Amino acid sequence: MKTLIITGFVLICWALLSQNLIAQSDPIFLIQSDSIARITLLDGSVFQGRIIKQTIQVTSLETESIGTIDIPSEKIASIEFLDSERFREGEYWFENPNSTRYLFSPTGIPLKKGEGYYQNTYVILQSFNYGITNNISIGGGFDVITPFVRETPVFFFLSPKLGFKVAEKLHIGGGILYVNTSSFDLESLLIGYGVFTYGNTDNNITAGLGWGFVDGESNSKPIITISGMTRVSRRFGLVSENWFIPTETYYGVLSYGMRFISEKITVDFAFLNNRDIFEAIIIGIPYLDFVVKF
Repeated sequence: MKTLIITGFVLICWALLSQNLIAQSDPIFLIQSDSIARITLLDGSVFQGRIIKQTIQVTSLETESIGTIDIPSEKIASIEFLDSERFREGEYWFENPNSTRYLFSPTGIPLKKGEGYYQNTYVILQSFNYGITNNISIGGGFDVITPFVRETPVFFFLSPKLGFKVAEKLHIGGGILYVNTSSFDLESLLIGYGVFTYGNTDNNITAGLGWGFVDGESNSKPIITISGMTRVSRRFGLVSENWFIPTETYYGVLSYGMRFISEKITVDFAFLNNRDIFEAIIIGIPYLDFVVKF
């Protein structure tokens, strides 16, 4: 009887001790050694490296600059695993946040569902675009002057768009641009367009055709656009957008400029030019915008 009591007491103690040890130790998750992660902390600090061990309480990150560090889980805001194909000579090139548009005209590359951006042009023109699905987006904008001018209709525009990836380096898209121009001599402008983009989100060229309707009257000749962008470095690119508007022949407006790139913001500084502008301003009319992606 005494032996049975002692055995039962030992079993109870062992069970309690086992539960305590389990409660105090975290399961360990080993991460593939070739996985590159970027960890953002709640205070805004960012660390990049290979996760070599992860538990409920801590993540061990092997970095190139400061060695291995242990980051408490309660301090981590997010963990992002980086695409190895976006590394250039050991440096990570984040995604181009403004790949769906040149200065004003669109590429065939669509916004993804839930993505959007705000664009400010010359401080005066405010515009927004938002991805409803992975292939459909809605956009629009207005100026900040006409709302404050008495007896002047507000200038605004709407721009729904479709976009599809049909091959590895080919996107096609189309949409409508409606502009309320009643603040000027015309009542409205409606352009239906299609675009073809060859390339990727960093380097591409786009050809577009659009047919315009001014106050309900159409032009048999299409508007032609030829545009392109190239990413020269991680934070710098070149952009060009060129319009050929039908008149008796075609009237061209060319642009060429620079794009400064960060992970969520781009700033374009360019010049608009043609033969008429060149006679007055050789370098062209300055153009300035910035885009914030959300």
